[in-house]
This record gives sequence, structure tokens and C-alpha cells, in this order.
Amino acid sequence: MSTSPAKARQERFEHGLDVLTRIGGEGGRKVVDSLADVNPELGHQFVAWAFGEIYDRPALAPRDRQLLNLAVLTALGGCEPQLEVHIGVSLNVGLTPEEIVEVLLHSAVYCGMPRALNATFVAKKVFAERGLLPVDQQ
Repeated sequence: MSTSPAKARQERFEHGLDVLTRIGGEGGRKVVDSLADVNPELGHQFVAWAFGEIYDRPALAPRDRQLLNLAVLTALGGCEPQLEVHIGVSLNVGLTPEEIVEVLLHSAVYCGMPRALNATFVAKKVFAERGLLPVDQQ
């Protein structure tokens, strides 16, 4: 007996929401909720596809995925709200403030000083909110 498309869609969403909640706490749910009145389908895809199908693939650990997310969001620039969420998630999955700062420093070489500075100021905000300042760096 096959699953109906509506049921399969709901199951993908529920799985994605479990993954998102596990790594991001309530922050990810707030993103989905903020889309409810303007683009609920984007919220659904954000959860079901990005987290339920892509983020949860076994080849990379969550901390490795977060290293990638930090570098890519820094390189893109203009993604400071998303970077703020992912810095928090990075801490949730075991990255240290020192490792996060190192990624942002390394990014300066490849994507430029202004983007690395902007990302670092976002990290500073998240670290301050969590009582993680000052960051010990070599």
C-alpha cells in the first residue's frame, strides 16, 4: 500500500522539523512561523527539503555542514540574519567560538575583508547574547 502524496508531504515536513528543532532549537521554527502569512510554501520547503532531505544526509556531520554554512553565508554577503541563526546552530552542534571565528578569518582571504568583518560582527552579537565573550584566539 502506497502512501498518499499529502501524507508523504506531511511526513517529510515532520521529519525536517525534527531535524531543524534538534539542531536549531526554536530559531528555525521562528523562521517558518514568520513565513506563514506571506509564503507558507517556502516555509514548508525550507523544513521538508532543506532540513528533512538535504541537511539530514549522513555523509557530513552537522558540525561539518555548519562550517560550510558559515563560509558560504559569509562569502555571499547580505545574509546576516541567516548567518546569525547559523552561528547559533554552530554552537548548538559543538563548534566553539574559536572555530567559528577561525572560519570567518579564513573567509577573509577568499571573499574579502568587508564580508568577513560583517560576519564577525554578527558572531560577536551571538557570542555576547550567550555570554561567550571575549573569544580566546591565537
